[in-house]
Amino acid sequence: MWLHVEHRTRFSYDEPVTEAFTELRMKPMNVGGQRCSSFRLALQPVGSRLHEYGDHFGNEVLHFNLLEPHEELTVTVSSDVFTPESFDDGARELSLTDEHDYLMETPYTPQAEAIRALAGSSRGYEALMATIQERLIYERGATDVTSTADEVLELGRGVCQDFAHLFIAASRAQGVPARYVSGYLYDSDMEGQSAASHAWVDVWSPGRGWVSLDPTHGREQTDAYIRVAVGRDYADVPPTRGVYSGVAIETLDVAVELTAL
Repeated sequence: MWLHVEHRTRFSYDEPVTEAFTELRMKPMNVGGQRCSSFRLALQPVGSRLHEYGDHFGNEVLHFNLLEPHEELTVTVSSDVFTPESFDDGARELSLTDEHDYLMETPYTPQAEAIRALAGSSRGYEALMATIQERLIYERGATDVTSTADEVLELGRGVCQDFAHLFIAASRAQGVPARYVSGYLYDSDMEGQSAASHAWVDVWSPGRGWVSLDPTHGREQTDAYIRVAVGRDYADVPPTRGVYSGVAIETLDVAVELTAL
């Protein structure tokens, strides 16, 4: 499937800030059959020089400095992406570094007693995914970007980020490497309307490699998914991250649109 993404982020400040440094993880990956054929980034105000580098997890990171006083900064990203019917990056062996990274406990994926109990009740990623769907209700606003897997399990509700963190934490408790995937999910019912970013999970299966699963919807990745970045948890893959100089209060406004080409 060919999909077009428009992702606009507006940073507003209640008084001028003198400078800002911003990192972006917003460029769709070329991996597992997915191909980003067109990527455009526009900044307002203009004049900032754009740089890029590859991070530890293989994500392409764009960054820039805005060294002039401003009260608003808008980042607009447009991408055309081909998505495969299923994900397979061809990897059949896991490096020692990846094994360490994707088995480790993180602040978002603590190995709490409740997590270990959940992991012990459902062996295998399909059973674990079904159990998480039984234990969690999707509810916007029930959690926030700082919520951890054990907090979400106790609450019994959350959004895609929370489903992903709980699945990752329980998989690691079973000794199965798992990583966080950020990106987008296309829904034909919402075409042309504001949508949101999405999060799901890759789990390592010996002989098969990375298996990409969406615990929020209880299925494997399809051509409706656009992969943008991977990491140990959300902290490794936020679409935007930065600092600014000043005492102003920042307000963030995000709008995402997905269209089938």
